[in-house]
Amino acid sequence: MTNTLPTFLERALGSPPKASLSIAELADEKTFGRSGFALSSPAFEQGEMLDPSFTAGEEDAVAPPMEWNAPPPGTQELVLIVEDADGPADSDGKAQCHWLVWGLPGQKGKILEGETPPRTGKNAKGNSEWLLPAPSADDEPHRYVFQLFALDLPMVEMPGAPREKIVSAMRGHVTAAALLVGKFAPVEEDEELDWDDDDSV
Repeated sequence: MTNTLPTFLERALGSPPKASLSIAELADEKTFGRSGFALSSPAFEQGEMLDPSFTAGEEDAVAPPMEWNAPPPGTQELVLIVEDADGPADSDGKAQCHWLVWGLPGQKGKILEGETPPRTGKNAKGNSEWLLPAPSADDEPHRYVFQLFALDLPMVEMPGAPREKIVSAMRGHVTAAALLVGKFAPVEEDEELDWDDDDSV
């Protein structure tokens, strides 16, 4: 990244992302965590590893559950953007998008494990779904940054919109933001136990 990482994001991430995250553009010290706005998950704590059931590590994997407390008064809608802080940048220089969700009511709420949100946009592969984390086997664990934004206006974009269109519509309308980081790295095959190797009786 060529731009200096905002202080609030440096504190939250610990080390700079390899590509630009949406929250660096849309939020600032004033809006980050405003009024105690926070994002969490019953499936993992901040900075913990994601269970393989939410990644390409397992068949039939689904998106993890998310929970958030009440946003500031006047919030009209919430938007969730999930990006890979440690993967290669997209063609536009931004971090690869794994999930793009809007149409969430501007109040305390949740997304259940595997739930289909009201409106989803295109991920880095051009699909409107949860893009399963699948870093290279020789990579260090990637940080998947779940970013939740409170807006002072409702979004009018239809499902299937690309990230750049959603982010453009959000500019100047974010009243609060929160993030949650989950990590994942594939398990090396030689680290897995092969119970068939022991043929002793």
